[in-house]
Amino acid sequence: CCCFRLTRLFQGQESFEQAPMYVAVMTYLGFGLVTLFGYFRDFLRAVGLEKCHIAKERDEQKDFVPLYQDFENFYTRNLYMRVRDNWNRPICSLPGPVFDVMERVSPDYNWTFRLTGKTIPNVINMGSYNYLGFAENNVDFLKTVAERVQQYGLGVCSTRQEMGNLGIHQELEELVAEFLGVESAMVLGMGFATNSTNIPALVGKGCLILSDELNHTSLILGARLSGATIRVFKHNNMQSLERVLRDAVCSGQPHTHRPWKKIMIMVEGIYSMEGSVVCLPDIVALKKKYKAYLYLDEAHSIGAVGPTGRGVTELFGLDPSDVDVLMGTFTKSFGAAGGYIAGKKELVDYLRSHSHSAVYASAMSPPVTEQILRAMRCIMGLDGTTIGQTRVHRLAENTRYFRSRLQEMGFIIYGNDDSPVIPLLLYMPGKVVAFSRAMLRRKVGVVVVGFPATPITEARARFCLSAAHTKEMLDKVLFDLNEVGDELCLKFSQRKYTSRPKEQHHNNNDLNKDFKQDSL
Repeated sequence: CCCFRLTRLFQGQESFEQAPMYVAVMTYLGFGLVTLFGYFRDFLRAVGLEKCHIAKERDEQKDFVPLYQDFENFYTRNLYMRVRDNWNRPICSLPGPVFDVMERVSPDYNWTFRLTGKTIPNVINMGSYNYLGFAENNVDFLKTVAERVQQYGLGVCSTRQEMGNLGIHQELEELVAEFLGVESAMVLGMGFATNSTNIPALVGKGCLILSDELNHTSLILGARLSGATIRVFKHNNMQSLERVLRDAVCSGQPHTHRPWKKIMIMVEGIYSMEGSVVCLPDIVALKKKYKAYLYLDEAHSIGAVGPTGRGVTELFGLDPSDVDVLMGTFTKSFGAAGGYIAGKKELVDYLRSHSHSAVYASAMSPPVTEQILRAMRCIMGLDGTTIGQTRVHRLAENTRYFRSRLQEMGFIIYGNDDSPVIPLLLYMPGKVVAFSRAMLRRKVGVVVVGFPATPITEARARFCLSAAHTKEMLDKVLFDLNEVGDELCLKFSQRKYTSRPKEQHHNNNDLNKDFKQDSL
């Protein structure tokens, strides 16, 4: 009962405010106009009045099945190419809380780019997943990483099963298991592959996967590669999940109606495009009720939420053993690369011999392994300092402060109050482009996302908060957002929010001072 009450409390802290009807109408109208102009430009290319930059089949291959489908390329050549300057911007410095962006120009409307040789210095980084600020270049902090390079080199050039099993790999796996509070863990060199290559080892034909509709591509790919039957339930909707579970248990497999070999629920801790937190207590209760397994992807939540950074199980006060498969990545909160699978010892031992990534993939790079060890020891306080916990607390303060200020300004934002992923809704395609360019002119780097990566009426900018952001940086970004929001008419919220008490601002200032002292 306590779990269900706690979940309802967290659900109440999530916001998915709908925009006024005129915003949706204008959004569809905007896409309609650019589509019409796209067809007109295709006509100009066909009659030779506009130069054609797209890939085409050679004349001698005209009898072949075409590699490039003309209509499938419509969106890329007529919409995306016109606004491509807002993505893949090259940087030439450490991707910390600020970075330097290389200036580039295009003579052909973004089909090609040319670097000018100039840079845009000290752009505030609001898009990286550097939640705890461990993507840093501090000589004292990285001393042990440099020592590992001297000792082991940059790579082992072999799998763990053959000649690539190093002592620091086993040391990291023991530390991950201790950090998560589980029996055992296995680390891999690539975060995406942690999902896509381990899921097929856990489920297969005759098994059923119940997947949240907003799950990441790595989960989706792993589920498809497994050969298991996949059914989707509505995002964080327990009624939808229970309906699918009940039907699966009662009806069994199609045609034969035999019981499913396994039923596995797949969810994420924090959903990277929505900023929402999984309703974990309710899902654990349902998986126990219907005897299913639970696979939890904590790529964005491990290190980023919970009083000591141990993810959503700690956030909700749950026993980690209630989750059958704990998965996470080191590419975000730990400032490194790779991922882990954790749980019972029997599960991990099975995956060591059956997972393609464990058997065939090259072992994790030694300096990357040491970086993860360094960051995790710092979070756990095993390095003899409180820097790690200061960063965890500071990230939480930055998240709540930034979210509350955006709401006060009148923006529509999505997600949970504890989530450092903050989507700001822009809706209209023209405003998405104008917003990104306007923020870069003000030396703020943002990530904008639109259709088809989001629903057509929910284009957004996605802010990722970091413990490395100072209050001065956040205030500068908020000031610029307020200006751009007024210029582009982006403040669509119809809700009224009260201003934050001044005492909370003072607390955040004190936390900034403590963080600087610990870093020094």
